[in-house]
Amino acid sequence: MRGWTGFCTSVALLFEEMGAQGPDGVRVSLDIWHPDCWTLEVTDATDAGLLGHGVHAIDGVATGRFTAYADTTEALDDLVAAIRDSPLTESVWETDDGHGHGDSGVVPGAASRGIVVRYDLDKSINDALVSRGFIPDEPVRMQGGREYWTVLVQGSRRTVHDRLEEIREEMDADIRVELITAPQSGSGIFRTDDLSERQREVLDLARRRDYYQWPREVSAGDLADELGISKATLLEHLRKAESKLLGGDVDSER
Repeated sequence: MRGWTGFCTSVALLFEEMGAQGPDGVRVSLDIWHPDCWTLEVTDATDAGLLGHGVHAIDGVATGRFTAYADTTEALDDLVAAIRDSPLTESVWETDDGHGHGDSGVVPGAASRGIVVRYDLDKSINDALVSRGFIPDEPVRMQGGREYWTVLVQGSRRTVHDRLEEIREEMDADIRVELITAPQSGSGIFRTDDLSERQREVLDLARRRDYYQWPREVSAGDLADELGISKATLLEHLRKAESKLLGGDVDSER
């Protein structure tokens, strides 16, 4: 048994590995808000979320394919209705029940549905990011009035900083860099799309609150209180996320 101190060191090293990348590029996790965005407004107003699988300009209009997801079919219906009613969308049509849409990874929630939405191209932040070399590495997640992007960028941390500053000014956007890691497969850095929605949320909070520093800066009970769940539930989410992160079984003792 490695012990908790050794485990904390392993996880901390994974989060810090390759902190300053060279010309080969970096993998960046972004937390984004920008004004007049229908995806942010409808996910903020409902208990449901969206996964974005790509946006294309067709006849001068943004046309995006999404997976809508929720814990219940009622919440999913509320989300689709909110999209239809939004003054920021032109049209929405459903493609399937969310199964067999060909996307890798786990769709969060118990209910999901494929949709295609047409909306004002100028209101999309997609082109501002992609045109500056931010290439999506997994579906874009919209939840609780925020967008979460995981992108690959060829360049350094300075490249990322300078380009994001341009986007913030152009789109009047709030963009927060959550994590920068090495993009190479086999580097020991986990892919966030390997985690469920809840596992990702719990692990991100633990990392931000220095739970993996030793001595710990925060207790599991503190994290559980912040998320409104029991300590046992939080530890179970962390155990499963850590197992995927390290590629095997982890010690469950805390």
